[in-house]
Amino acid sequence: MVKVFVSGCYDIVHAGHLQFFQEARSLGDHLTVCFASDDVLYKHKKRKSSIPQDHKQALLNSIRIVDEVVVGTGTDLGVDFKQHLIDLRPDILAVTEDDKYKEQKEVLCKELGIKYVVLSKTPPKFTQVSTTSIIQTIRAPFTLPLRVDFGGGWLDVPKFSVKDGYIVNCAISPTVTLKDWKYKLKSGLGGSGAWALLNGADGVQSELDLGVGWQDPAIIQETGLCVWRSGVRPVLELKRNGDFLNGLMALSYTGVQHDTPANANNERDFELIKRAGLEAYKGVINTNVELIANGIELSYAAQLKEGMEPLHRVDNSIARKYCGGGWGGYAVYIFKERKHRDKFVSSSEDNLAIEPFLK
Repeated sequence: MVKVFVSGCYDIVHAGHLQFFQEARSLGDHLTVCFASDDVLYKHKKRKSSIPQDHKQALLNSIRIVDEVVVGTGTDLGVDFKQHLIDLRPDILAVTEDDKYKEQKEVLCKELGIKYVVLSKTPPKFTQVSTTSIIQTIRAPFTLPLRVDFGGGWLDVPKFSVKDGYIVNCAISPTVTLKDWKYKLKSGLGGSGAWALLNGADGVQSELDLGVGWQDPAIIQETGLCVWRSGVRPVLELKRNGDFLNGLMALSYTGVQHDTPANANNERDFELIKRAGLEAYKGVINTNVELIANGIELSYAAQLKEGMEPLHRVDNSIARKYCGGGWGGYAVYIFKERKHRDKFVSSSEDNLAIEPFLK
């Protein structure tokens, strides 16, 4: 009988593990699977086990091709199963090409006279996942708001951050899910940040990796009407529920997709952008729609100086600007009264009523 031994955390058993077990079992006649104990997982992975240890052992034992299950309790990094190898004396220790502890395992096999086999990568039979990605998916929210920005846009990009600069933005409904997205795509409402968060990713880091700012995932997770300090990472200065903006906001689609990364390095008036953020900040402090409108108009003036096409004027609106970095996507309009907003929304299928969102 040729005995094969494999080891791993197997914190959440998935079909990728089953494929590995099948390939390892094909090397011999008997397969022993060793998984890291709760203590080992905590010590070396710095996390708690996702399921109780006895549940994990029962699940692995129930797999038809697994003949024996043991628990690794050793303290040596990557070879917590050393004592089991000494006691069981398997013929083969099998690992994958991307095993983080290949070197330690190979050295141990030489010491004990056990054949060391690295299994070549084979095409996956299933959608590839990992324990980390499964946990991220479980933790991911089901629904999220998007956002409109009022002033200080671009000051959330680390290389454009300025002292005493502020970014003012507001989370909005309707909310979105991975299956229900009521807005146009690439529309300047922070959709990429929301999409990353809905998939369990680090939204802030995802946006920074794109070379843009952090304000989208920051406000989408925080919700409400917020003021942020300009800087390399989000720091919340002030938050309100935004109720005084109820019934006064609408979006209008420009017909052109929005592309922030492609326009990140355009020349722009950062002093004017900073003034816009400060004016909108005053509006949040004083719950004053007119001051927020002033900040929005200053932002719009900066967008026009950058070369964006003028937005059409709307009766009884008091402010307008392109959402996000501009150059397409949605424009946000602020109105004097709800009846004016609702009239505007009903005038075109490209117009959409939005409200402040607070979780």
